[in-house]
Amino acid sequence: MPSTTTQPRFVAALVLVAAVLGVAATVLLAFAPPVSAAPVAGAAVDEGVRQWGLLSAALATAASSVGAGIAVARVGAAAIGALAEKPELFGRLLIFVGLAEGIAIYGLIVSILILERLG
Repeated sequence: MPSTTTQPRFVAALVLVAAVLGVAATVLLAFAPPVSAAPVAGAAVDEGVRQWGLLSAALATAASSVGAGIAVARVGAAAIGALAEKPELFGRLLIFVGLAEGIAIYGLIVSILILERLG
């Protein structure tokens, strides 16, 4: 079982990697030209571009889902502990769990934007 001192470092490193990937994806989506300005019937997108696009869409969804899972696990455990002491906090605690789940929605939106660019 890992010690508790390495766990915050791991979480901090995971958050840093997610932030870097999020910024990189945002910059690429904001400044990249569309793959084809006017899609022509029968015109194919370069296979290399399609493969990298599909890989990036899959990574955006997977990384955000893993991050949301970690966040919901931590927030959910704390929420259950607080709920055991004060049941009237249910509505407020549900908001925190919902915010943690929103991370996965953001990743899904980014992957939809990437797939839309592929055309």
